[in-house]
Amino acid sequence: MNLSTRFRSFIFLLSFLLTGLAGYSQSKTATLQDVAFMQGHWLGTFNGGPIEAFWAAPAGDNLTGFMRMMKEEKVTMYEMLVFEQTVDGPIVLVKHFKPGLIAVEEKEISDRYKFIEAKKGQALFEKQDGSVRIIYEKRSENQLVIQRGNQKDGKWVFADLFVFNRVK
Repeated sequence: MNLSTRFRSFIFLLSFLLTGLAGYSQSKTATLQDVAFMQGHWLGTFNGGPIEAFWAAPAGDNLTGFMRMMKEEKVTMYEMLVFEQTVDGPIVLVKHFKPGLIAVEEKEISDRYKFIEAKKGQALFEKQDGSVRIIYEKRSENQLVIQRGNQKDGKWVFADLFVFNRVK
């Protein structure tokens, strides 16, 4: 094989690799802009009743939201969610409340999820103890889905937990 043929083979291989890497848009570091797609007012159903979510736009070092779950016209659970920016990317802090705004978790405790990866319209987080993963995904302009993942046979298996449609 002469030098010219080797050079062309090298360029072809390099082009192939670079093209593949260019299509791989996942990020190992993220900012709140990577979860800004959640902004808005969303409505779905869960456990036989409506579930409603509101997400504010990122401001400063946070993006804040809450969910309200109801059944038979009565609240069953409130959930406060805060995405806070850290040097390692956003973390998610989650606190649950029963009717009467009675905290489920201890006063100083909240569920904590660390950032794993993000790509356009999707962000993956893992619970601090490694037991659960959550995917926030904007499937279309008017649909937001939160998936819950658990380990099964050494792999993460995800299922839709909440499916929301944008309220206009």
